[in-house]
Amino acid sequence: MKSMQLTGLRRMELFDVPRPDIREDTDVVIRMQAVGVCGSDVHYYATGKIGSQVVQYPFPVGHEGAGYVANVGAGVHSLRVGDRVAIEPAMPCGACDQCLAGRPHTCRRLRFLGCPGQAGGCLSEYIVMPQGSCIPIPEAMSFEQAAISEPLAIGLYAAQLAGAMQDKHVAILGSGPIGLSVLAAARLAGAATVHVTDRIDERLAIARHSGATATYNVAREDAVAGIAAAEPLLLDLVFECCGRQEALDQAIRLLKPGGTLLIIGIPEFSRFSFPVDDLRRKEICIRNVRRQNGCDREAVRVIAGGAVPVDHWITHRFKLPDTQKAFDLVAGYRDGVMKAMIDFS
Repeated sequence: MKSMQLTGLRRMELFDVPRPDIREDTDVVIRMQAVGVCGSDVHYYATGKIGSQVVQYPFPVGHEGAGYVANVGAGVHSLRVGDRVAIEPAMPCGACDQCLAGRPHTCRRLRFLGCPGQAGGCLSEYIVMPQGSCIPIPEAMSFEQAAISEPLAIGLYAAQLAGAMQDKHVAILGSGPIGLSVLAAARLAGAATVHVTDRIDERLAIARHSGATATYNVAREDAVAGIAAAEPLLLDLVFECCGRQEALDQAIRLLKPGGTLLIIGIPEFSRFSFPVDDLRRKEICIRNVRRQNGCDREAVRVIAGGAVPVDHWITHRFKLPDTQKAFDLVAGYRDGVMKAMIDFS
């Protein structure tokens, strides 16, 4: 089969590799049909690492995917060959203290698609996943929509961690796919206002189309001043979705006393800093959001039911041999890219 793999910084190569086979009774072989390019994939492409997770070349990345069931192990009873599935990229052990406490996303022995040292990614024609990571999708749902259910699940989980959002005043700093996912979740949860920032006009246009109350291009306007003018009491919640220090500084200024900052963005640097005086006097709560926890099937449901339209998130499409062009596009934030999708059909 064909497998697109990282071979160095900003280098990829299409390999011929053996097709993976079933090893465990609960394994499912998936013939890939669509893979979304995620910002974390691009971190590995551009820098070779995320924190302590360092790529050993060659290595296939990719974790937002969907496809057909091509084969199943003897212990798989919920899926059949030919079924259409979205992929939950996390493969928890199910037995450690974190899994038993209802936190499989921080499993002590977690394996995650496209994560160095854990599992190769899904930029290959076939992959093998445990049946628990395969979510059936309806016939009317496209494989591209199914792939987008993975980042949408992160937004749904972030909104869940934020608590009751009904009538809350919110900002989302960074309007990439994760920012859009949080926007969708905030709207579903009944937020009163949702202000969105970014540096790319095309992304802000998609955010407005997706229900943002107001948008701000931070490359040429003072978003803090604009939001504060619209929200004199400031905000209940700010979601940082771009991994930038300046966004965290803006978040602290935007939050009202007792407000909550939720950090989702993955930075390329190793330490954040905060203005202690504002943080302390406002009694700001800071919460990290680690991927998603139990929101994957809900993400599939709301997309399939039409509650969250996502087709307009996909701005660029590429075939597997052109994957490096997709990664270069996303890494350079070029051509108004929101979500680049790799098409295997």
